[in-house]
Amino acid sequence: MSKVLKVLVTCLLFSLPAAAMAQGKIAVVNLQEAILQTDLAQKRLQDVYNQEDFKADKAEFDKLKKELDDLVKSYQKDAAVMSQEQQTSVRQKLASKQSDLEHVAGKLKQAEAAAAQSLLQEMSAKVQEVLRDLIATEGIGLLLRQEAVIHSDAGYSITAKVTDKLNQISAKE
Repeated sequence: MSKVLKVLVTCLLFSLPAAAMAQGKIAVVNLQEAILQTDLAQKRLQDVYNQEDFKADKAEFDKLKKELDDLVKSYQKDAAVMSQEQQTSVRQKLASKQSDLEHVAGKLKQAEAAAAQSLLQEMSAKVQEVLRDLIATEGIGLLLRQEAVIHSDAGYSITAKVTDKLNQISAKE
């Protein structure tokens, strides 16, 4: 009787992976990355970068960054021979430049984020269509957002496939 039970348990254990496979594959996807890597997204972001306001803010950012870097180098070089008042004055200038730099960087990021958000909304229907197609063709039983997963090997990601399919759809239009 015990041999029969062992055989049944062994058969059951070997059949569990097959049962799990029948449920479908597990995959992860980073939808934001998939969309922002498309050719259309790259073109839209380039359009944002070419806008006069963005160019002016980028030039201001670069100028402030250079000024801040120069001020830091000068302070590091001369701090030992500066009076306490001079050191305080330079530190205030550094803080002011840093604040200005952060403000301009925020404007640049906001412009990029607005373009990205618009694109994400615009492409949401296409993404859903692509996901349904990939789920069916790849036999995916469980699809997770990559942001919600603690760890996954690269083999589980279908992000690049989503990007490729979105590019194919955009090329047809």
